[in-house]
Amino acid sequence: MKTTGILLFLTFIASQLSFAQNSPAEQEIINLSKEKWQWMADKNADKLADLFHEKSVFVHMGGSWGKEQEINIIRGGGIWYKKADIHDVSVNIIDNTAILLNRITLLAEVGGNEVTNPFMVAEVYIKQGGSWKLGSLSFTRLTTPGGQ
Repeated sequence: MKTTGILLFLTFIASQLSFAQNSPAEQEIINLSKEKWQWMADKNADKLADLFHEKSVFVHMGGSWGKEQEINIIRGGGIWYKKADIHDVSVNIIDNTAILLNRITLLAEVGGNEVTNPFMVAEVYIKQGGSWKLGSLSFTRLTTPGGQ
């Protein structure tokens, strides 16, 4: 009985230690990314225009373009990012650059058709003047649901 209790306690401690803690800067980027997904779902082009760097680039299944075209697509409804279910997220910060990877399932409306796709999304943020700006957003469609 005593051995079982000790094993359970050690298993609990080990599981708690296995969860990596994010630094405050990493958590800030994770939160900003989540806000971005909500702004995209809400078609809040003004908030997104403030977040996107002037020289930002966007890579989609259908092509790549800059900030102005991405904002116009969102405003016009060419792509409506209805809901991003985030399954995994990781952040690496290198000096004033943060690279966030999301494995998501995206429900979107593209050209009037509702579609759901599994993606690995790479987001690159640059810290300028004390705030983070999105420099790049790239979607890679996964061929397996788990992204393995």
